[in-house]
Amino acid sequence: MRVMGVDPGLTRCGLGAVEGRPGAPLSLVKVGVVRTPADDEIGARLVAIEAGIEQWLDELEPDAVAVERVFAQHNLRTVMGTAQASAVAILCASRRGLPVALHTPSEVKAAITGSGTADKQQVGTMVTRLLRLDAMPKPADAADALALAICHVWRGGAQSRLAEAAAKAASGPGTTAAAYFRGRGRAGYPRGTTK
Repeated sequence: MRVMGVDPGLTRCGLGAVEGRPGAPLSLVKVGVVRTPADDEIGARLVAIEAGIEQWLDELEPDAVAVERVFAQHNLRTVMGTAQASAVAILCASRRGLPVALHTPSEVKAAITGSGTADKQQVGTMVTRLLRLDAMPKPADAADALALAICHVWRGGAQSRLAEAAAKAASGPGTTAAAYFRGRGRAGYPRGTTK
């Protein structure tokens, strides 16, 4: 499975892709950032981010895209910029029919370091170890994008398999809860039997 992670931001939008599967070593595909000048108009910045993400999607052809879920911060301006960049990433992936997963920062930190309160240095250190890199990816936005991708391979892959299994079970005859109870009394025992 190849997953592209997006750490959304207007000034620096972190991008990183990894390949692998749960329980096996992961490998780095590519890491970097799309930068936009802070004094450019918002529309021009979002167009530049879209172009950068589209270029990555063309080149890497990922199986899924993992985007950081925007959370409330004290700085409303920062939240708005992050949300706008996040929407661009979701749009680019969805336009291609790629599955998009949103992971919270604490979910990613817990998956990578074992603690949902880890700092950026701890996340970067673990990303470096997990991908067997010689140096920590810089800037931190790039390392965060890789952490998102790793988190999705580990968590999203398992969630996808569970969803597939549930869908197969539900489509089979007599496997749904409704079908199970259809031939049974109120207590769930076959009709005509007692406790």
